[in-house]
Amino acid sequence: MSAVQKKSVKKGSIALYAVLLLVAVVVMYMLRGYAKPQVAKIEDEKGELVVAVEYAPMFLYTYGDTLGGFSYDLLNLIAAQKGIKFNFQPMVTLSSSLDKLKAGDYRMVCAEFPVTKEHKQDYLFTTPIYLDRQVLVQMKNGEGHIAVKSQLDLANDTVWVVNGSSSELRLENLSSEIGDTIYVMTEKNYGAEQLFLRVVSGEIKQAVMNERIAQELSKKYPNVDITTGISMTQFQSWILNKNDSAFCDSINSWIDAVKHTQEYTNLYNRYFSE
Repeated sequence: MSAVQKKSVKKGSIALYAVLLLVAVVVMYMLRGYAKPQVAKIEDEKGELVVAVEYAPMFLYTYGDTLGGFSYDLLNLIAAQKGIKFNFQPMVTLSSSLDKLKAGDYRMVCAEFPVTKEHKQDYLFTTPIYLDRQVLVQMKNGEGHIAVKSQLDLANDTVWVVNGSSSELRLENLSSEIGDTIYVMTEKNYGAEQLFLRVVSGEIKQAVMNERIAQELSKKYPNVDITTGISMTQFQSWILNKNDSAFCDSINSWIDAVKHTQEYTNLYNRYFSE
């Protein structure tokens, strides 16, 4: 091979190496888009796990000067057993809390949000905390009768739900099932308790929410009816960032461990025993 040919091959090799290096850099840059996205912060500046909790009887509520709620009390049991701390953030709206969960501002959300096939596409869920179903909240008339006795009675009627809750999707599916329109209005500023009180005050005709929340709230209002079921019984779990599988495994192990204690039995009986 002549010197000219050797020089030509050398130049070709250098050019090839340069192209391959450029391709490698481009591929590495593109793969950044497939890297595991950032998950929620493990802890805040005080070393506490930030958890958003819905203000409702099954999650977080006040009685006198004391805080309570099944999720709140259960998380405190876990914290005491595992030596960790939670930073509880009262939830204003479900949709904004889920946005903050995705953004990494919250590590977990405890709210009325059943485990469904659709929701599993966007979030991780802990092991089931309890079972619940969706019911219609409506007022009895002067004779103690109700307007909606079955799901079929909702045809061409209007129902309110909390914005971002699965009740909206359930009513859309129910509309298809009964072959008629159900008009769904969403409460964008408040949660299930406020929606319940709007029914009681007569501001709105009816609303759909989880049965356990409605049961607790209806104890003070004997003229409220919650006997009309809207959904089947569903698992209720805490909600995590889709990419936070390690923390999901941890919280599941904590839940399983605390369920074997007498403290958990006492807590469960306090909230679920008739």
